Order: sequence, then structure tokens, then C-alpha cells
Amino acid sequence: RQTERSTRDITSSPAFRSIFAIFMSFVVFGVFLLFIGRDPIDIYSSVFSTNLASKVGMSEVGVRMIPFVFTGLATAIPARVGLINVGGEGQLYLGAWGATGVALYSGIGTIWLMIPAMMIGGFIGGGAWSGLAILLRNSRGVNEVISTLLLNFVAISFVNIFVFGPWKNPEGFGYPYTANFSDAATLSGFGDTRFHGGAVIALVAVIVSYLILSRTRWGFNMRAIGGNPGASQRRGVPVVKYMIVAMLVGGGMAGLAGMSEVAGIQHHLRPGISDNFGFLGFLASWLANHNPLTIILMAALLAVILVGGDALQFTGNLPSAAMFILIGLTLFM
Repeated sequence: RQTERSTRDITSSPAFRSIFAIFMSFVVFGVFLLFIGRDPIDIYSSVFSTNLASKVGMSEVGVRMIPFVFTGLATAIPARVGLINVGGEGQLYLGAWGATGVALYSGIGTIWLMIPAMMIGGFIGGGAWSGLAILLRNSRGVNEVISTLLLNFVAISFVNIFVFGPWKNPEGFGYPYTANFSDAATLSGFGDTRFHGGAVIALVAVIVSYLILSRTRWGFNMRAIGGNPGASQRRGVPVVKYMIVAMLVGGGMAGLAGMSEVAGIQHHLRPGISDNFGFLGFLASWLANHNPLTIILMAALLAVILVGGDALQFTGNLPSAAMFILIGLTLFM
């Protein structure tokens, strides 16, 4: 009986469910590969060996992980108080917009002041955009799932207005880019790879988030609100205040993802700076059961799958977009 109880505890744990979901998604995708005449073992070994066996592959995985971690935190922090933030994509764009404004027009000349200022601009941009959703929830009763999802598309159009309009580089031969950032406004890479200093910012964000959520009274109250907001209200916990702060901080984390993209990779603002980073970070957070530390592992898995998708074009004669089928199966499982 004790053995049965232990087995039941293991199989019902969030960690087991996540691992089992990932395993089953690989199994089902493998069946799909067999059905179309491909060897799933060869495909999987190629995907993982391509990414993990070379410096370039590892650096590209790291580059993809950075926005996944930030947007994962953008989902995980509001989730602790029972809110579902699907707006990481739009908040990322507004963070990139805010950081770009600082980089181009602040006049700061030293990197030690410019990068923190861009981080603040990115955080405020993303946080302000998520603030619209929590404002609609508290003033009009609009569900945050709907508002954050729809605000993604508004954010992309909002940024495009500036990129195609007043911020467009007059020396860019008509291309919809802003002017390139100065050296003080760029996050330097590690060695000769594209892996950049945004990884350090993301790691610090994860550690701080984990400590606050798991080791402070603030984090305890957030978990209590997420479990039973009515009981928390009766205990005197200011539920609305916690929800507002959680959503603002979550949006700010996604804003830092936008800042890291423009400062570490693009070095200017352009249309389409995000390749569904907000939605993939949302998936990483749910797979991690909204645990900041586990988000790193899930972000790494998603990054390996996506970067490895490029190898499918050569080894498996499949389009790289086929890996989105695997990611979709993971979410479904």
C-alpha cells in the first residue's frame, strides 16, 4: 500500500506530468515521421547532435533561450496570483520600443549607464502594456486571457508605426529599420558567437524571481491568492494590489526580452523582431509549472527543438517548420 501511494504521488507530481508530456509528444511525432517514411531515431539524433556538438550550435541555442526565459517569467509571475498572461509577445515589442527610444534619443554615452537605462525603458514599456490588461480586468471585468492575447497584435502595429514612420532611418535606403545603436547601447557577445550579455540579465531575473516567490512573505501571499483569492481577501491580503503588481512585473520581464533582442542581436528596431518568442515562453512556463528555475530547462528544450529544425532541411528533407508540430504536440499533451 505504501508503494502504491508513493507511485501515485510520483505520477501525479507536476514534474512527472511535464516529463511524460514531452516524452509522449516525441513518441507521437516519431510515429508521424515513420508514416511519411523518415527514421525518427536518425532525425532526433541529428537534431540534438547538431545543436549540442558544436560551439555555433550551442551559441544559437543560448540565443533562443534568452527571450524564452524572459517571456516564461512573464507568464510565471502573474500565474502565481491566478492570472494568465498570454501577452508576452506584445509586451516584448513594447519593451524593445522603450529600449530603442532610450538608445536613440537619451544621449547617454557610456555603456555602464546606457544598458541600465535601456533595461528600465524596456521594463517600463512591457509593464505598461500589461498594465492595460489589468486595468481592463479591474475596471471592466475583461478577462486577461482575451485582452493580453488581442493586445499582442495592437503592440506589433504600434511599433510598426514608429519603424515605418518617425523612427525610420533616413539613411537606410528605404528599409523599415531605425538607425543602428551606438556601441554603448549594445550587449557584447561572448567570443566570436552571437550569444550575448542578455543571458546574464536573464539569469539574474530568474534567481531574483525564484527567491522572491519562494522565500519571502510577498511570494507566500501570491501563492495564497492563486490558491484561493477569496480566503486571502478575508485574511486581509490586498488581492487587487498583488494582481496589479504581478501583472506589471510580468510584463516588465517580457519587456526585458525585447530589450535584449534589440541590444544583443539586432542593434536596431525593425518589424518582426520576435519569432513567436512570447508564445513559446508561455509554453515553457506551463511546462515548468511556473517554476522560475525549471523555466531555464524548458526554454533550453524548446531552443534545441527550434534550432535543430534547421538541420531537418538537410538530414531529414523536411521543412524546419515541421518542428512546430512537435512543439504543438507538447502543448497538447
